[in-house]
Amino acid sequence: MKFHQTKLANGLSVIGELNPAVHSVALGFFVRTGSRDETAAVSGVSHFLEHMVFKGSDKYSADDVNRIFDEVGAKYNAATAEEGTLFYGAILPEYLPQAFELFANILRPALRQEDFDMEKNVILEEIGMYDDQPSFTAYENLMQSHFAGHPLGQSVLGTKESITALTCEQMRGYHRDRYLAGNVTLAVAGNTDWAQILSLAEQHCSSWPTGTCGRVTHEAKPAGGLKVITRPKSQQEHIMQMTPAPSAQNRLRFAAEILTVIVGDHSGSRLFWDLVDPGLAEAADLDFNEYDGSGSYMTYLSSEPEAIADNLARIQAIYAEVNLHGIREEELTLAQNKVASRVVLRSERPTGRLSSLGGNWIYREEYRSVGDDLATLRGITCRDVRELLDIYPLGATTTVAVGPLESL
Repeated sequence: MKFHQTKLANGLSVIGELNPAVHSVALGFFVRTGSRDETAAVSGVSHFLEHMVFKGSDKYSADDVNRIFDEVGAKYNAATAEEGTLFYGAILPEYLPQAFELFANILRPALRQEDFDMEKNVILEEIGMYDDQPSFTAYENLMQSHFAGHPLGQSVLGTKESITALTCEQMRGYHRDRYLAGNVTLAVAGNTDWAQILSLAEQHCSSWPTGTCGRVTHEAKPAGGLKVITRPKSQQEHIMQMTPAPSAQNRLRFAAEILTVIVGDHSGSRLFWDLVDPGLAEAADLDFNEYDGSGSYMTYLSSEPEAIADNLARIQAIYAEVNLHGIREEELTLAQNKVASRVVLRSERPTGRLSSLGGNWIYREEYRSVGDDLATLRGITCRDVRELLDIYPLGATTTVAVGPLESL
């Protein structure tokens, strides 16, 4: 494998990890814009715009987009989060020119009023669908509560009110301001050659408007608190908790990933053996989320309402033990093996490498090979985890509960 990188005259970053040993190629346009970059007046516009891109451009209709991707056998999709919007696809190498041209073209979407009006109903239906899911409701409220007053607290989907009020002209303005060449990274992974990538990028992207977008990235200082959302018809209680953790730029993020695998992975972790395996809870997980300038540990617990108090006490006891005594060497080794397997297995598909390539570049302008990741992983020590816990201990700064309980 060989890594390449360049920047077009208009500011578009182009990176590629090329591997002639595989039989496919994946490309992704990483747009550095998400809900944290929105104002209250356009809440949810990043995600709505993601949908509208696939409605086509002045050259292609929505039917054309679906037809051409199908004709070349592409596996394609898009995703919007708090900090970015990703448009990606995987194809056979011989169809890269067609897929590339289509992606580049629709990223300058027509944003037709009739398409906007129709898709607005789809977005409103999506918001309603997710509102019916207790875990999603818990997550939305947790982010809003934990990051209150910080851009990360802004909803990815927006609200029914904000989407209803949003106009097509507001979306056009948002696209004009945020989808600038300097705010986009084009990443390619798999079986192709660098000369072809550069040729396609120059041909289809060099006319994109120049410019970059700023972003406030100060570390969040959550005040914390408790919010209980009562849903009498729910059969289970869903609890989510957050507390600060390292940011995407903090070297301790690697230790944080290992720590959460040891303590709260979906199998073989302390939470699993103490709560899930004995049947005390349906789910008990701990995740690490890294953001631009901030980070968080997120605990998720789902169980029968009458067991919630005892289960929360068990989790708090586990966290207190870890904060005080750290982790054991054998736990570290097991977690390193587990994460190493995930890194390697994900890397064996170009789409797996794509997310790593783009993520490292948009956050840190850094290339990390699979070997780099494995070396860093193997180099993590119990002392590193101890340093992490001294600065970012496990806990529950902010708690949200969704279910039949009226209080915790």
